[in-house]
Amino acid sequence: MTNPKKILHIFSTFEVGGAQRRFANYVAKSGADFSHHIYAMDGCYDALQLVDGVSTIEDGQQVVAKGNTIAATLKCRKLLKKHKPDLLVTYNWGAIEWVLANSLLALCPTIHIQDGFASDEQNKELFSRRVMRAFAYRWCTKVVVPSLTLLKQARKGWYLSAQKLAFIPNGIETARFGGAADPDIVQAYDLKGTDIIVGTVAGLRLEKNVGRLIEAFSNIEDSHPECKLVIVGDGIGLAPLQMLADRVCRKGRVIFTRNMKRPEAILPAFDIFALSSDTEQMPLSVLEAMAAGLPVVSTDVGDIAEMVAPENKPFIAGKNAKTLGENLTKIIEDTDLAIQIGAKNKAKAESIYGIERMVETYDSLFQDTIKSP
Repeated sequence: MTNPKKILHIFSTFEVGGAQRRFANYVAKSGADFSHHIYAMDGCYDALQLVDGVSTIEDGQQVVAKGNTIAATLKCRKLLKKHKPDLLVTYNWGAIEWVLANSLLALCPTIHIQDGFASDEQNKELFSRRVMRAFAYRWCTKVVVPSLTLLKQARKGWYLSAQKLAFIPNGIETARFGGAADPDIVQAYDLKGTDIIVGTVAGLRLEKNVGRLIEAFSNIEDSHPECKLVIVGDGIGLAPLQMLADRVCRKGRVIFTRNMKRPEAILPAFDIFALSSDTEQMPLSVLEAMAAGLPVVSTDVGDIAEMVAPENKPFIAGKNAKTLGENLTKIIEDTDLAIQIGAKNKAKAESIYGIERMVETYDSLFQDTIKSP
């Protein structure tokens, strides 16, 4: 590459999560002439292990403290002037200060990517933030959303025009998840061929509500002694969730793997993929489970009911442990149905959610935005 265009990506945190994994997948597949750089507001860069060829902009991390929006915005403006990107890409509410810093007298174009909401907005968008989003996002060149739910919110709640918005569904490398699980990984976690494995992949944060899944599993494990629950992920909720599992579930039936660089190493070993979030939009983990040929049992949040195959849709329901447990039971007790749904999910993932389309769309968007006056 010669003189690549510099893109600065701003995350509230670069711990492992859906937006960070999508970014890593994009960078790995993109052939565009860009130089990607990351800034994490909280100084956490755990997800750097997922991506090659990307650097942080600050060797000695200057954490932008939250709480004083004016002071934080001025600090972001100073960093923006120092690093002079050709394009600023911001992610979610946690990067709002950077959007504001590049609004009046913009130093470069801004693309804002809104993936969803955190735990404090899981039931309803906060009015103060809705007002701020409606104001700040008007200064962006484009606002990207990955779900139809968010597209509707952007139009009606933030009053953004169709020209301002870009709907880009998430995509994954489906072939990565179509093979067999890594036998060494399976053995390391003492998973046997006779086990029925309910699994999830999620950041262990409040809005993911993995505690709800543990509760649902505790309600069905006595009736299904062959079942195990495998939780792939890490975060501030790890210790409390381990304590909960020890208290309400039988010993050895709930397994925590923490973060895995290659979720495809264990995902094909699952029999059912479960998600218990309070809020989602278009989770990558569901797409990966579909590509692995798994039935999905989930709370009814975001676009999940529309993402899965029609045969799977009845099992995307409610937002409570009782409904989640009942739907898990139905799938566990009907092997033929589970196989049928898994096959339909796999076919849909391969036909619609391949990563190539997503990468091409982001490449074009970034290139066109940089070229725009």
